[in-house]
Amino acid sequence: MPYRCAHCGEIHEGLPDLGFGLPDAIHALSELERAERAWISDDLCVLDSAYFFIRGFIEIPVHGESEGLGIGVWVTQSEADFLHYQDHFHDEAPAFGPFAGSLANDIVSYETRTLHLKTTAHFRRERPRIEVEPTDHPLARDQRDGITLDRAWEMVHHYLG
Repeated sequence: MPYRCAHCGEIHEGLPDLGFGLPDAIHALSELERAERAWISDDLCVLDSAYFFIRGFIEIPVHGESEGLGIGVWVTQSEADFLHYQDHFHDEAPAFGPFAGSLANDIVSYETRTLHLKTTAHFRRERPRIEVEPTDHPLARDQRDGITLDRAWEMVHHYLG
């Protein structure tokens, strides 16, 4: 469904997903430090053999739309949960979890920091669905209550713009 964006004036056909390429702690490293201290794949990262991250997906409902705004994020995991997920990543129907963790990215389109918010990773055949702990944080409220299409485009333009 075409939408004229209030932020750029352009007509958009569909809402794109947003995503983070790495956990913030790994992104902040120089390329040399990253090569020495981190193991990185498309969906898993380890920093200093002590910090374990998995890639997942936060979906924020958009009022009046059939699909929400997707945000690809990284979350921390305990070593045991990370290894279990890694061992069963390609299982036909994951039968484990959910696993607790915390958000490893700061979604800067929120005025209040999102880094380290408590999360739960719900496993499925695709990347895990990440649920933010139900608090009064704006991200938790948005995930629970949804946002307007205008707010979704504002967030998209914050990153693309």
